[in-house]
Amino acid sequence: MRTDVVLVEFVAGAKLPTEWGEFTIHGFEDPRTGKEHIVLAMGDLDNGEPALCRIHSECLTGDALFSLRCDCGPQLQYAMQHIAREGRGLILYLRQEGRGIGLLNKIKAYSLQDAGADTVEANEQLGFLADGREYSICRPMLEHFGVRTLKLLTNNPRKVLAVESLGFTVTERMPIHTGYNPHNQGYLAVKASKLGHMPRLDD
Repeated sequence: MRTDVVLVEFVAGAKLPTEWGEFTIHGFEDPRTGKEHIVLAMGDLDNGEPALCRIHSECLTGDALFSLRCDCGPQLQYAMQHIAREGRGLILYLRQEGRGIGLLNKIKAYSLQDAGADTVEANEQLGFLADGREYSICRPMLEHFGVRTLKLLTNNPRKVLAVESLGFTVTERMPIHTGYNPHNQGYLAVKASKLGHMPRLDD
């Protein structure tokens, strides 16, 4: 995972009512790539208290098409519900489909998985890193809201290290227990064994 600092620019913000409560949606653009990222925010974020935060990489198949091959959609919904209950927090929604390989390559990776490869092997067979996401884009997004300390909703300890390497403090890693089904058992097992994901604090 890359953590070198890059610049993303704030573009606009607006109200976003959802079934769990009213968020504000904030748009950011990466001038290097033209990619558009968003933040869903709720409550007073710059009061000095640790902010509940989910860093979520785009997953069209899971987030919008309800795929059972992964746990992405349920994790996003869980984060929105949890932040709405607390009344304060933010979700950084990063346009990094397929752990950074893009949508069409993700479909190619799915085809390789259908033929027997696991999710890491499929990415590597296509010539990509197992996880090519970069988290440096989070820095200007978090700074825009005046956030310095976080409670991070994640099963991925590498995200904690990436955020801390950017100069932020993670006071707590809060695992997400949702999205398990018979279709993604192998996928989740590989995330644990090869990518270091830890769905429980005592793992």
